[in-house]
Amino acid sequence: MSKLKGLGTFDGKTHILPIAVYYEDTDLSGMVYHANYLRYMERGRTEFFRLAGISRANLEDEEPTAWAIRRITVDYHRPARLDDQIAVHSVLTAVTGARMNVAQKVLCGEMLLVEARIEACMITLTGKLRRLPKNVFETLAPYVTTAET
Repeated sequence: MSKLKGLGTFDGKTHILPIAVYYEDTDLSGMVYHANYLRYMERGRTEFFRLAGISRANLEDEEPTAWAIRRITVDYHRPARLDDQIAVHSVLTAVTGARMNVAQKVLCGEMLLVEARIEACMITLTGKLRRLPKNVFETLAPYVTTAET
């Protein structure tokens, strides 16, 4: 398996993933369709993990595991529009036993568009809750902060 390569950058403990808004992301009004922000934030979390050196799914393990969303709250403030250059900011606010909490914001320049709080847990492919592997916990722990972007 090759070394993971992630997109975006870290600014301190905040991962920033730039995204361009394409026509396919918008509705008839030229504004980003609301569900696409969830996709953008998923990409932000995935790239955070990749840059930190962690695979999102351990499908080759004896008992394969993956992350699942347990809870998400989203506040929509302003819409992004076709051709906007936006950025997903992701911050780990907690990593415990089988769960992690992430605060995410989508910004266009300095303008806050969307903010969300995500709780994800580690599960087996049969849906059983699993503790984070020690190496995952130890890799993520230094990124945890109570300061949200």
